[in-house]
Amino acid sequence: MPPQKKKSHPEEKPGLHPRNRHRVRYNFKQLVASCPALGPFVKLNAYQDTSVDFFDPKAVKMLNKALLAHFYGIQNWDIPPDYLCPPIPGRADYIHHAADLLAASSQNQIPTGSGIRCLDIGVGASCVYPIIGHKEYGWSFIGSDIDPVSIASANTIVESNPALKGEVELRLQKNPQDIFQGIIKREDRIDLTVCNPPFHASLAEAQAGTVRKLLNLKQQKIAKPTLNFGGQKAELWCEGGERQFVTDMVYQSTQFAASCFLFTTLVSKQTNLHSIYQALKQVEALEVKTMLMSQGNKTSRLVAWTFLNPEQQQKWVEAKWQ
Repeated sequence: MPPQKKKSHPEEKPGLHPRNRHRVRYNFKQLVASCPALGPFVKLNAYQDTSVDFFDPKAVKMLNKALLAHFYGIQNWDIPPDYLCPPIPGRADYIHHAADLLAASSQNQIPTGSGIRCLDIGVGASCVYPIIGHKEYGWSFIGSDIDPVSIASANTIVESNPALKGEVELRLQKNPQDIFQGIIKREDRIDLTVCNPPFHASLAEAQAGTVRKLLNLKQQKIAKPTLNFGGQKAELWCEGGERQFVTDMVYQSTQFAASCFLFTTLVSKQTNLHSIYQALKQVEALEVKTMLMSQGNKTSRLVAWTFLNPEQQQKWVEAKWQ
């Protein structure tokens, strides 16, 4: 079969945040230099572009390993088989937009350093948000998860990379119904929470979503769904899906209104926003913001809220950020 006509691509991906290191197309020569194990997966695709097969979970995982090594200095990174291997550019976008939200409360100055304490709800086996947040802004992290295997994997990543040691603390959530309770301690003062909630309401829904995604990648019929980015139950689906998880998070956040400066979460489905806004209205969140994030054809949202009034926010900033 003759090769298809070479596609033209913009030099930058305009949808990504201006500070996102992944705005420029992947330089596979540099990535292989940083992670030689990526080399065997790099080939010319049907359009005669150098790339990897995003249909292949092993290739996707090795690309992530190379990106984390090249851009974030993480030389020792791995995840257990079949665990979620998150797309790095999208995760980086979340961190940069969250940084902008914090800056909006601090005279447009992004607070940096390990004194800024973040909570990653559902840190996963990959520990990606803490890696990016610490590299970009020096923030320290608490990573929570209901899965002991994810906690153990993330802890191995932290302990295997000197830059992360002492900067990321992993905490196992023993009650799957709780999001903050049992994780945030009495003495904790959390500047920012981040979360990539379970997207789907069931395994069947997750597989159907994967088929749609792979159809876009391969432009051909998929007989059997393969989770090319992996993912366990708690990572991909939960009862009620994203809408239920985030609304639960909103209601539970009231218990820690004074312990956290800014709560945030990713919201992938626009149709879920109405229920989430209704919940935020019911709990009387004092300030709610929504930021659009775009990666390729996919648009998602970062929803943020706080229970602190302007005076309380100012006191927090003066005490912790300045």
